[in-house]
Amino acid sequence: MSLRGALTNKTARLGVIGLGYVGLPLAVTAAQRGFAVTGFDIDQTKMARLDAHDSYIGAVANDDIKVLSETGKLDWTTDLARLAECQAILICVPTPLTKQREPDLSFVTATTREIARHIRPDTLVVLESTTYPGTTEEVLAPILAESGLKLGEDIFLGFSPEREDPGNARYNTSSIPKIVAGSGEEAGQLIELLYAEIVDQVVRVSTTQTAEAVKITENIFRAVNIALVNELKLVYDRMGIDVWEVIDGAATKPFGFMPFYPGPGLGGHCIPIDPFYLTWKAREYDVPTRFIELAGEINTSMPDHVIDRVREIVDRETGKGLSRARILLVGIAYKKNVSDMRESPAMRLLELLDAAGAETAYIDPHVPEIPPMREYRQFTAYPALEPASLAPGQFDAVLIATDHDAVDYAGLLELGCPVIDTRNAIARRGLSMERVIKV
Repeated sequence: MSLRGALTNKTARLGVIGLGYVGLPLAVTAAQRGFAVTGFDIDQTKMARLDAHDSYIGAVANDDIKVLSETGKLDWTTDLARLAECQAILICVPTPLTKQREPDLSFVTATTREIARHIRPDTLVVLESTTYPGTTEEVLAPILAESGLKLGEDIFLGFSPEREDPGNARYNTSSIPKIVAGSGEEAGQLIELLYAEIVDQVVRVSTTQTAEAVKITENIFRAVNIALVNELKLVYDRMGIDVWEVIDGAATKPFGFMPFYPGPGLGGHCIPIDPFYLTWKAREYDVPTRFIELAGEINTSMPDHVIDRVREIVDRETGKGLSRARILLVGIAYKKNVSDMRESPAMRLLELLDAAGAETAYIDPHVPEIPPMREYRQFTAYPALEPASLAPGQFDAVLIATDHDAVDYAGLLELGCPVIDTRNAIARRGLSMERVIKV
């Protein structure tokens, strides 16, 4: 049966490479919509948890994995040779930055080479990983051509950026509109056909470069606006003005304003990283990206600003230097109500406190211990304290980095030390601000 026919009647097997925050929800959603799906990942720990029907992603329930596995709609493997079984292959691998803040496409290129080794004629390949405009055509297409199969005739290539938002209860994989584009008309039609069977709304754009630019623009928009409110926070703090009250007031305007909120830095797999993919690519065209780079400088500097304020507050309130202080960090994940640790600014705060000689501990209802990460390896398996073990006099300051709903904020106030709040968590809950300092 032709690829078009197999996608239409859902007899095509889908391969999803990378079973993380993007890939696993996508694989499960496609299987729930009727496709047979094979998930691929090199992480044996993930394989073991999936074998036990134990989801490591909040958006995916254990029962979903169990039911789909038992009905034969979903399986998983580390054996990339099984890509030969798939008529549509969706790439959901990381696209981090190097130490020099340049794109690291090593996961994408390695994955594409494996696909080229095993791909069969009449197969659709779709990149979902966020990247700079031109990646699909300039990086993936030449590698796939090494298979000996012809692009546009034997292999159909496209791009459809992921739009996952961990912890968002309102939107999930199926309900978020999906941007799609193909390398050529036939590929465009096939990718649109595929995703129309998986998600509720598909938005096709003209080229893969456009689709790549759509996703990177979304994240640059957020990065620049967060940098703006972070800078405003510094200015208004000097003026004795509460930036949170300012934003809340401005947000009452029903047009022309969209609220963004300051914090201790940027986290997650997209916003701290993706803008630099465009700044790197823009150099090829001799175009400066001053807004993006300035936003990056401001957001990257926020953890240092927070620790400077912690040092001032500890000195003033306790007479101790930071090197002799005991600090409780509240929240280690990058955003509220999730366990996602990718690019968490709380980890940078922990690193800076540790470098200053402070005695540190953390609580986080979603992260019982710090998992292995590409950075901050010195903190691997660092366990969270049990909230029940906290007692007055135990710490010289509490630093709120992530405002999880499941934290007992009233209990933090009872510890009797300054509470340094980077998320406005205490005021938002209407609690006493007597010993709270907004930073």
